[in-house]
Amino acid sequence: MRTVDLIRKKRGGGSLTAGELSFLIEGYCQGDIPDYQMSAWAMAVFFRGMTAEETAELTLAMARSGDQVDLSSIRGIKVDKHSTGGVGDKTTLIVAPLVAACGIPVAKMSGRGLGHTGGTIDKLESMAGFRTELSREQFFAQVNDIGIAVIGQSGNITPADKKLYALRDVTATVESIPLIASSVMSKKIAAGADAIVLDVKTGSGAFMKSLEESEALAAAMVEIGSQVGRQTAALISDMDQPLGYAIGNALEVEEAIAVLQGQGPRDLLELCLALSAHMVVLGGQADNLEAAEKLLRAKLESGAALEKFRAFVAAQGGDPAVADNPGLLSKAPEIINVTAQQDGFVQQIDAEQLGLAAMLLGAGRAAKEDEIDHAVGLMLKRKVGDSVKTGDTIAQLHARDRSPSVSEVAQRVLAAYTIGGQDQPTRKPLLLSVVTSDGIKRSEA
Repeated sequence: MRTVDLIRKKRGGGSLTAGELSFLIEGYCQGDIPDYQMSAWAMAVFFRGMTAEETAELTLAMARSGDQVDLSSIRGIKVDKHSTGGVGDKTTLIVAPLVAACGIPVAKMSGRGLGHTGGTIDKLESMAGFRTELSREQFFAQVNDIGIAVIGQSGNITPADKKLYALRDVTATVESIPLIASSVMSKKIAAGADAIVLDVKTGSGAFMKSLEESEALAAAMVEIGSQVGRQTAALISDMDQPLGYAIGNALEVEEAIAVLQGQGPRDLLELCLALSAHMVVLGGQADNLEAAEKLLRAKLESGAALEKFRAFVAAQGGDPAVADNPGLLSKAPEIINVTAQQDGFVQQIDAEQLGLAAMLLGAGRAAKEDEIDHAVGLMLKRKVGDSVKTGDTIAQLHARDRSPSVSEVAQRVLAAYTIGGQDQPTRKPLLLSVVTSDGIKRSEA
């Protein structure tokens, strides 16, 4: 088998077999296939696409390139949740204990943030003492004991994906649906879940900017799940503005705790209930989404979800008192108001720019080796559809100081808001589509 023949085959619109795809992935990981040939193959895929069967086989080949987690020693149906990234997305902090409180084991590996999107592990580590590294034995034992554990991803999970993504990033082949779908799903499959629920973001703060692109990606990932025997559902959620009001690690933990306490932003609660309901159904604890949501609301109202969060934090070395007193989280010494410069309604918010603003304050990383400041970030005071008067505070910067660079961040935040008009804009629904093996169902709202 020769690499050049496989490149030529894909360039001509042919489909590669499982053996041919394994040959490519194994050869590339071992250094037998050079970057220039893998780049040519990726470009051929970019223009020619892949069949559902090819994409599934590519996904499995990447999953097999490194460690694969066997969760069979954990009792019950393991349902994983993955988000494609967004601004203010702290859903795992709510969904994980909420679903675990319903009797579904949550054995989750999460990542750190890079760029304008936050990472679950960074948020968890904003709680003093919280350990995100456990041995596999500790990981399994904790899930069997209290029903939940969340740890950082193993360094050897899907090394093929890490290597291929770095190549795609510098060869203009990132925006390929089959390659994106196989990248996401290879990590989920290697992590060992029985079923997978995906939160695919769309809009200004997301990687996929249009609903059509997001639905195509979701459909590809759901099809991969079907092909490899994993029940998979995907929700398309709006990221034209941040989720909730908090952007930044400790601030987002505090907002997540508020939801578990029965408070918190309505949009964040809505998305968490929707994701959790699908997990509860796939986990066999409810027959339909309506029954699942009723069970989930009962767990919130009774305090069972908050108690599960408390046990989770304690088990991984954090202070469980934070569940009742989020004021224990680290605080930034400076709070700087960003004020509206005119009357009107908030017409639009550039979520990506707000994410970048939080990163510039120190809440995120421009490069993987960057240190982050868990205390800093943004707290929004107005969102799309809200009315404002000149001088009203539309957002607050939680910062280390009042340096000129922080003033520049304040100007970036102000520029991210579009304010004006006499008429209140129509608020688009948060949940735009649901994608399952039965097809795509768009929101009626």
